[in-house]
Amino acid sequence: MFLPDFDYHAPETLAEACDLLRDLGPSAKILAGGTDLLIKMKHGLVTPRAVISLKALDELKTITHVPGRGVVIGARATHNDLVNSPVLHEHFLSVSEAAHKMANNQIRNRGTVGGNLVNAIPSADLPPILIALDAWITLVGSNTSRTVPLHTFFTGPSCCVIDPVDEILTEIVLPDQPTTGSTYLKFGLRRSGALSVTGVAAAVTMDGDTIVDSRICLGAVFPVPVRAHDAEDVLRGKTWSDELLAEAGEAASCCALPITDIRGTAEYRLDLVRVLTKRALKRAITEGHV
Repeated sequence: MFLPDFDYHAPETLAEACDLLRDLGPSAKILAGGTDLLIKMKHGLVTPRAVISLKALDELKTITHVPGRGVVIGARATHNDLVNSPVLHEHFLSVSEAAHKMANNQIRNRGTVGGNLVNAIPSADLPPILIALDAWITLVGSNTSRTVPLHTFFTGPSCCVIDPVDEILTEIVLPDQPTTGSTYLKFGLRRSGALSVTGVAAAVTMDGDTIVDSRICLGAVFPVPVRAHDAEDVLRGKTWSDELLAEAGEAASCCALPITDIRGTAEYRLDLVRVLTKRALKRAITEGHV
């Protein structure tokens, strides 16, 4: 299986990359890690006349903590960069753990955070935990720059709000917050490298045994990652117990609209939402690492 012919560009600055994308129009595609784009090109699913590589933009690979702003993750950071980042281990360990659950080591070495988000796959592992941690992203164009809350970024399977001919996702920001614990749990059909059949991310803010606030995000059970607001309302202001967490799991299942496919039935996925929500909440509450 061969790649089709295309023009290759490797701009040295973000401004140059944005100008190229604008000038080349719909015939151009952005290349970051390439783990999705190159496969699609080989299968003829996309046939760009030009590919714009971001490989020279090292400023998009950094992961840093900016006091008063939060943890800033460059869009070119790979999944294994997240796995091994001391900054994330200190501030948001659950993001490193979620990245480690993705694909296999070879893919994690190449695939990027930005590419994972822009592909907008409903079963992706990173969006639920990032949304649960209230992440927002920066989109930069040739003459514009805007920030978007990540929970509003996805509009459907493989669809998002980015302008494909004039915007590049440059960073993901996890704001400083009072969250006391968070986690992401998934169920796949294999122990390693499997797509998520169902995924649940939970972030909680505790005051002793009282749940002051919570954010729950479900993956692979809706056309986009979805916040389980009804489940969050069940928890807010209450003393946690196994019974309360089970009630929240039941409420979370009412927020899901799963499909039946080769990996599982809709009914099975709803059961997984109930179980994983309870487990994710309990882990976030009892283990207490963000």
